[in-house]
Amino acid sequence: MSDTTETTPGWLSSDELEMARAQMPILYVEAVPVRVDDTGEVTTIGLLLRIGADGAISRALVSGRVMHHERIRDALLRHLEKDLGPVALPRIPASLQPFTVAEYFPTAGITPYHDPRQHAVSLAYIVPVTGDCRPRQDALDLVWFSPQEALSAAVQGEMPGGHAALLKQALAHVGYTY
Repeated sequence: MSDTTETTPGWLSSDELEMARAQMPILYVEAVPVRVDDTGEVTTIGLLLRIGADGAISRALVSGRVMHHERIRDALLRHLEKDLGPVALPRIPASLQPFTVAEYFPTAGITPYHDPRQHAVSLAYIVPVTGDCRPRQDALDLVWFSPQEALSAAVQGEMPGGHAALLKQALAHVGYTY
């Protein structure tokens, strides 16, 4: 991390973010990118392949903070473009009702969601994408899984911090049981 101050409006410096994380929950959005068939049924789920700060490889959903004075819709689009590329063509739902609200705690075991850095509240969405997805930023790859593959123990075991539980909830929301 750099010690320089972020100049993008709405962002905190590293020190300011650390102080805010220690004092209050931070708002996030999370997106489960999916491909759907002509009837609207989910056919595949896109999971990012990332390398963590500890060097561990894991699978993750699209996720990120909501900036000060940023609409939820804009935050979703920004993070989808950041992680999936500018031509992913996400179809943000007309109603921004999340399929769930996930509350991450720095103490493991309070909820299925754990983030050792902070207490965070995340609005989670299922977002169909129709374009060409090419991971950007810190993602190594984007792999498409069938719902059955995504629910397998192997894939679920690669999703730390509660993303496996969140993916199960997303799939249950669209009719797949686990």
